[in-house]
Amino acid sequence: MNLKTLINHSVQYNNWVVNKYIDWLSSKSDEQLNQEVISSFPTILKTLHHIWQTQEYWWGHIAENPDFDFEKMAAALSKEEIFDGIRNNSQKLVDYVESLSEEDLTKNVKIVSPWFECDFSKYEYIQHVIIHGTYHRGQIVTMGRNVGITDAPMTDYNFWNIYKNAEVTSEA
Repeated sequence: MNLKTLINHSVQYNNWVVNKYIDWLSSKSDEQLNQEVISSFPTILKTLHHIWQTQEYWWGHIAENPDFDFEKMAAALSKEEIFDGIRNNSQKLVDYVESLSEEDLTKNVKIVSPWFECDFSKYEYIQHVIIHGTYHRGQIVTMGRNVGITDAPMTDYNFWNIYKNAEVTSEA
């Protein structure tokens, strides 16, 4: 498997997981999504907002258009705005990555921010976005258990890979 295929699969998987989580959490009460628990962020909804914020931040650098506005993204948003935002950003990342060549993926992008300075390839930043979201989605499952949500969807990569391959086989 080449880098292009690996990164395409990674963003497709991330998009699938984001959609599974939004579908799952859409049926939960606002009270559950906003109930405070001890974690990196105090509520499930704020954790989702953070995942979206972070994806948008890194998206700007990956697309080489780093005009991210923390003030705008820090505003209190509705559940629907957060759900739509994270869905749209995840799909935007899939579409963008699918348009890139392997050479594009290995291109380094220098980032100078108030917190750090680095010069890594686009694919490394893309992997970071996916791993960051995975970390916080794991927290959401634990947070959910603390507020009475015990029906988290199965989102392991292997499960997606089987599901994706079964879909391709059934389309043939």
